[in-house]
Amino acid sequence: MIQMLNERVKSMTVLDISLVKLSAFCFAIIVVKLFPVLLSISYLVLIVLILAFGAMPLYKIWVKK
Repeated sequence: MIQMLNERVKSMTVLDISLVKLSAFCFAIIVVKLFPVLLSISYLVLIVLILAFGAMPLYKIWVKK
């Protein structure tokens, strides 16, 4: 299944990827509207989460050859 998904992702353009990001952003807004307590998370925790989730994609794109 992962192999099939990898093949389908290869056919995506920059516009398609941007639209996926935009839809994820809108989904996040809906989640925060439903659970406003999530807004009280400290910025340090959010920065750690961003770094943790973004490390592998950044490594694969910029470091790994």
